[in-house]
Amino acid sequence: MNSASLKSGSLRSSRAQNLRRLLKPRHVCIVGGQAMEDSIRRCADTGFGGEIWVVNPKRSELGGRKCYASIADLPEAPDATFIAVPREPTIEILRALNAAGAGGAICYAAGYAEVGGEGHGLQKQLIEAVGDLAMVGPNCYGILNYLDGIALWPTGHNGRRVESGCAFIGQSGNIALNVTGNDRSVPFGYVISSGNQVILTVADFVDALTEDPKISAIGLYIEGIDDVPAFSRAAAKAMQAGKPLVALKAGKSELGAKLAMSHTSSLAGSDRMYDALFERLGVIRVDTIPQLMETMKFVSTAGLPKGNKLAVFTCSGGDGLMTADIAESIDLPLPQHSPAQVADLRTQLPNFATISNPLDYNTSLWGHEDLLTRCFDTVMAGDYDAGMLVIDYATDGEASEQAWDCSVNALVAACRKNGKLPIVTATLPELLPGRVRELVIGGQGAPMQGLKEALHAFEATERFARLRDRLAKGGTDGINLPPTPKPQGEGRLLHEYEAKQQLSAYGLSVPEARVVPPAEAAKAAVALGFPVVLKVAEPVLAHKTEAGAVAVNLKSAADVEAALQRMSASLAQYKPGAVIAKVLVEKMVADVVAELIIGVKRDPQFGLALVIGAGGILVEMVQDSAMLLLPTDRAAIERAIDGLKISKLVKGYRGRPAGDLRAVANAVAAVAAFAEAHRGTLLELDVNPLMVLKDGAVAVDALVVLAEG
Repeated sequence: MNSASLKSGSLRSSRAQNLRRLLKPRHVCIVGGQAMEDSIRRCADTGFGGEIWVVNPKRSELGGRKCYASIADLPEAPDATFIAVPREPTIEILRALNAAGAGGAICYAAGYAEVGGEGHGLQKQLIEAVGDLAMVGPNCYGILNYLDGIALWPTGHNGRRVESGCAFIGQSGNIALNVTGNDRSVPFGYVISSGNQVILTVADFVDALTEDPKISAIGLYIEGIDDVPAFSRAAAKAMQAGKPLVALKAGKSELGAKLAMSHTSSLAGSDRMYDALFERLGVIRVDTIPQLMETMKFVSTAGLPKGNKLAVFTCSGGDGLMTADIAESIDLPLPQHSPAQVADLRTQLPNFATISNPLDYNTSLWGHEDLLTRCFDTVMAGDYDAGMLVIDYATDGEASEQAWDCSVNALVAACRKNGKLPIVTATLPELLPGRVRELVIGGQGAPMQGLKEALHAFEATERFARLRDRLAKGGTDGINLPPTPKPQGEGRLLHEYEAKQQLSAYGLSVPEARVVPPAEAAKAAVALGFPVVLKVAEPVLAHKTEAGAVAVNLKSAADVEAALQRMSASLAQYKPGAVIAKVLVEKMVADVVAELIIGVKRDPQFGLALVIGAGGILVEMVQDSAMLLLPTDRAAIERAIDGLKISKLVKGYRGRPAGDLRAVANAVAAVAAFAEAHRGTLLELDVNPLMVLKDGAVAVDALVVLAEG
């Protein structure tokens, strides 16, 4: 390891220690003027028991606190500092804090690199001034620590102290502020506005918060991840600790996916790479802030589900139908009751009741807590992991609420008796009162606001728990993503025959072939045996089909000669002046069950991405593909193949012959191995199509671009 690497590692270690000081400070400092007066008072009002210092050289007192003239005048180096001065003096404050040995600082000012121009120079000065400080921002609101009562925040907020809970990290200050005002009983331990992330990133915060035993889940509002390997290490650490990351990734534009020479690029948009990253790391992806809030609340109040078998209770056929529809859309099974349970329930419910899951217990039991408890207990004694009551408090006053309470109390009691997880869900978020939410939380259950959000939270957190259990056997190192070196030199498109031979060395099956001058093409075809495929080998072409440089199913020497004439004319028109120097003659593959594509795309942010999907002419038409970030393993490859729509065809659709799925997985694994071996030089790879046979899988076309430098 060189001296630069050692220095960088030492800086990261020192900054990580300072981040922990910033998150749980013994003392805090606020640098600013009149605008920070309310913030100074709020910091004290939240119940922080440590020292609060104020720095302002022009005043003797601010917010009821003595003012110090400078950082050097403070009693000691502060663990946490909120800097609320313009961008230029902010740099000098940071330099003074670093020199004093402070822990961390929040940079409220904006106007650095994000504004361009002179902002770039100022940001460079800022980075130099920071040293090993743990700096949040710039251009951020700061940190709210509701565990210890610390508000390093420039405006009002609506959170409250908690003993334990979840954390939220947002690149948007306004969204971070908004979540503190939720009326959903989400127990926030931390709310962090990360701003421009010039020094500290989401990965740094996740890494530190994962170590806090009082934090159960971490929510993320992400606009982009610059250091994917660092994020993967932090996410793996959270996975190992059993703390789900729940992410809302904003910006699903495919503008980042630029079509290069292969089809793979069109299947590998930037948002799909985030999907692949989150799937690999077990990050729960959500589409809305309500989904994010409800999922974090689920884990923080009820913990992780022990399984995915859910029993649902409603007093409305409509609620039951909506539940069934949503559950099916997210592949959440709703197992039916056993014959014994059905028989027992028939004795408890009127003859017009339909005994199913979801169970409509109807109004015959409404308001009778003893009868409801018996009904719910009959179900929860069965093979279920959780029970969900769908109920909206559409009451006309306190007296009528008691009837609704009967159902909630009955579910909590039945689940407690049988050791199952209770979930109470309102279809309209505003129709689950705070008092009822607290009742459910007291019963170690999840009070959920929104039916879709509740079912998604249950399914996603249970899937997270399963992945964690699976990874616990082999460790989480396998999900980390390594850095991908930047290729040096220009890219070279390999001759197709050369590409196939290199891939075959890693286990990919390719047709028997010869590369010969045009005059020897017919002789080579006879030697291979008809039918054959003829392709232009030199000049090297990325898109041979468009150039008319491919002829298939040639059954005689005469066919080969005729095809050569057509190809010569077509090539001359496609590329004026070009002359066929060599041709590739291949044994034609017959009895094909299905055609797949296997590709690898290089991305500067995510590294190497492997794409598997429907191939041949279906690539652009059906967009049926899966993506895995490399490196990967055999199990992940097999799961990806199984998730494709075309896998039904490979398995033998409607009496058609089945293809060799094992051979398909072998082919994908071979491409992945080749890509890993050439991580530093591989720019692009496309195997299209991979012909799936009843016994085997053969790559009949391959495009490989390697950097040469």
